[in-house]
Amino acid sequence: MLRRHRRLAAAVALAGLTIAVAACTANEPPVTERSSTTRSTTPPPQQPDLQLPSAPTTVLDDATGVAASRALFADAPVVVLAPADDTAAQLWAASAAVALGAPMLLVQPEPSSTGTVGPSAATPADGTSSAGTSSAGASSAGASSAGTSSAATPSASRQAAEAPWRAEVRRLGAKAVLAVGDLRPSLAGLTVVHAPDPTAFDPSLGLGSGTALRVPVGDAVAAVAGLDRAHPALLVPAGPTGGPSVSPSAPTSGAPTPSAPTSGTPTSGTPTPSAAAGPALPRTTPAPAPGDGVLLTDGDASTLAAVATARAAGLPVATVPGGDPRASSATVRAVASVTDRSSHVLAVGPAFSALGGATQVDWRVRTAATGTELPGGGQLVFSHRRLVALYGTPGDPRLGVLGEQDLPATLERADDLAGTYQGLTKDRVEPSLEIIATIASRGAGPDGNYSDERPAADLLPWVKAAQEHGEFVILDLQPGRTDFLTQAKEYEELLSYPNVGLALDPEWRLKPDQVHLRQIGSVGIDEVNAVVTWLADLTRREQLPQKALVLHQFSLSMIHDREKLDTSRPELAIVVHADGQGGQPAKAGTWRALQRNAPSGLHWGWKNFLDEDHPVLTPEQTYQVTPAPVLVTYQ
Repeated sequence: MLRRHRRLAAAVALAGLTIAVAACTANEPPVTERSSTTRSTTPPPQQPDLQLPSAPTTVLDDATGVAASRALFADAPVVVLAPADDTAAQLWAASAAVALGAPMLLVQPEPSSTGTVGPSAATPADGTSSAGTSSAGASSAGASSAGTSSAATPSASRQAAEAPWRAEVRRLGAKAVLAVGDLRPSLAGLTVVHAPDPTAFDPSLGLGSGTALRVPVGDAVAAVAGLDRAHPALLVPAGPTGGPSVSPSAPTSGAPTPSAPTSGTPTSGTPTPSAAAGPALPRTTPAPAPGDGVLLTDGDASTLAAVATARAAGLPVATVPGGDPRASSATVRAVASVTDRSSHVLAVGPAFSALGGATQVDWRVRTAATGTELPGGGQLVFSHRRLVALYGTPGDPRLGVLGEQDLPATLERADDLAGTYQGLTKDRVEPSLEIIATIASRGAGPDGNYSDERPAADLLPWVKAAQEHGEFVILDLQPGRTDFLTQAKEYEELLSYPNVGLALDPEWRLKPDQVHLRQIGSVGIDEVNAVVTWLADLTRREQLPQKALVLHQFSLSMIHDREKLDTSRPELAIVVHADGQGGQPAKAGTWRALQRNAPSGLHWGWKNFLDEDHPVLTPEQTYQVTPAPVLVTYQ
């Protein structure tokens, strides 16, 4: 990376950006030839001082680029400014910022001293009067003069009242700014170079040396994220932006006129840099990236300046629509390609802010960074898929269809069953196995809990085979007189596999004086929530994809105080699974009853009993149930 920066510095002598201005060099002394005893030396190009936040993950509330600049730049000799209401100028400014390795800030219209509002309002960064500074209105349309002026000591009240971008220019210790588009800022003590449109960009930037990249407005953030500091493209809007931008193919009167194209130059309509004389930016070159950092954007248009600033600092950028990188295979792969457990992550956009802070973003990003995906892709169980499962326990056909054949035949049968549903939905339908891991027993057994626990080692081959075959596994618990959490912990090894979820079957949760088949079991919500907490913590700690937690229920009395169910843990997708049997009118009534007063955030599952239902619903009829179940099991 450092070698690339050095090549860039050698090939792109950033002599600054020039525009046509009147008499801006009239007072400069003439250049005279030095004597043979005096050797002229050119000072080396300046670089910004880059940094990374100390926190592993930082969520930026940043629609102007200021927060990104503060996070990544300790100082910068040059800052790029663009109007907050002009997408075209923002695209041009982003190109220049990445080429210069400079932060990009958006300027909101500010009230002037006369009460008018506009991007050319002139309040110096230090809060002093603009008297003595170069006048933004003294030059012809599309170009204005730039220079420096002395700064008086600002008052505390004026500093506090100044616009955020002005305060950031001050903090960075900038020597110059590049004002792109319709901006006329007056900044005391700084060189201000105006670039009303891309024709004013100096050729030394390397922008516009080929055909400009025309970008639809909706793709602006993605285009900026893809800018390469070594070979920066000139981004221009592909269509109307709705802002007061200057069309790059038709500069305003008075702006530098593009030179005539020659062989190999941009085609007609593509801006060509002008070499007109004017004030210049100091010679700068991008600094090496500050370390292992990455910026994530949700793709919102408000993140453009922050994305440009991150690319200018050499950080890779990944786009995560919706903010949760676990949501799809594309987002998991994008984050995994640029992030690992030690990366410093900056996340910008309203979707990240909505997740609830840096901690909530951090564990999601670290999970995505593993690159581990669920069968069918991504890390969220029901984001784009549904499950169809065989239910039972291996080797025992009395408990369900899963035990009617050996392991290879079971996997094949699950595939075939899921295939009968695939044409009925736009979602992926994934084959699954719901394995009874602890089986309700008539007798108390050696431990007295009326539950036969199958050793995890016996089920491990099924879990591994299902993973290799691209199938989900759900471990079903029938705990008898013990509790769900105690039994769940016995299968922690299996639950550490990414394709394995958990099911609680309260029908078989007995009180100390109950036995199976004499009473219908039940469970209190505190016990269920204890499992929610434990399984969610395990999932987060092991950086596993989201897990399905299935709650079997055919009577409201089976889960006491169900309205208090903890649905706040995004590590889990909780499914209420209606597993009553019998006639379809009765099953439909149970389905409706279970949904009344249900907590928000639940998914819904349906069970078809091949021997007990009258009639058994076809796949088409099963998906006509409302809401359409995300989990269908067959027993």
